[in-house]
Amino acid sequence: MIIIPAIDIRGGRCVRLLQGDFRRETVYSGDPVEVARRWAEKGAERIHVVDLDGSREGRPVNADVIRRILSAVDLPIELGGGIRDLAAVEFYLAMGIRWVILGTAALKDRDLVVEACRRNPGRVILGIDAKGGKVAVEGWTEATEADTLEVAKRYEGLGLAALVYTDISRDGMETGVNVSATERLARAVKIPVIASGGVAGLGDIDRLLAVADAGILGVITGKALYTGALDLGEAIARTKSVR
Repeated sequence: MIIIPAIDIRGGRCVRLLQGDFRRETVYSGDPVEVARRWAEKGAERIHVVDLDGSREGRPVNADVIRRILSAVDLPIELGGGIRDLAAVEFYLAMGIRWVILGTAALKDRDLVVEACRRNPGRVILGIDAKGGKVAVEGWTEATEADTLEVAKRYEGLGLAALVYTDISRDGMETGVNVSATERLARAVKIPVIASGGVAGLGDIDRLLAVADAGILGVITGKALYTGALDLGEAIARTKSVR
């Protein structure tokens, strides 16, 4: 299991939102590139980047910042936010992004996910953002009645690299990862799962490591790193000690 630091970009800055609410934003750095370098220096194996503006507008917005991150660090990047068509998928993959994350598209345009996987096997990640077991889309601003497990199962066998499962109610709250829901999803599908939302400290890393054999590839952490509640180097060392 790997630790994946998150860089959420809004207005060209590195920010964190509470529960995906754009009105509850904290700016942690005016330079996302410097933040990426910091995580690389601490031993990150990949970085999770989100174009928050893109997630609301439905198109790439912070591409210039993302391009500078790619130039600054020699790490694979997984990217989500505003990737709603094949043109955006191809644009980012050609830029050097290792994996694109399709979220809203999973519920609204299954054909896009299927075709993106066909053209780029192993380079597409499905983002499932949920609250109360139901999927949310459009940058978490639109709730649906779609069941998390039901949606995930629709995409088995397509060659997805992973599923990112985010519990929106916990995201940015440092209240602890929803380990039970993450494990349940990982055991239900034959796709590696990346946990996201609510990391509060090393205790969450230990709880996920205990069930990693369910198919949990990694965990994304953002706010806990920025507040100092979790030390990236220490968390990475913890995971490597059990590999």
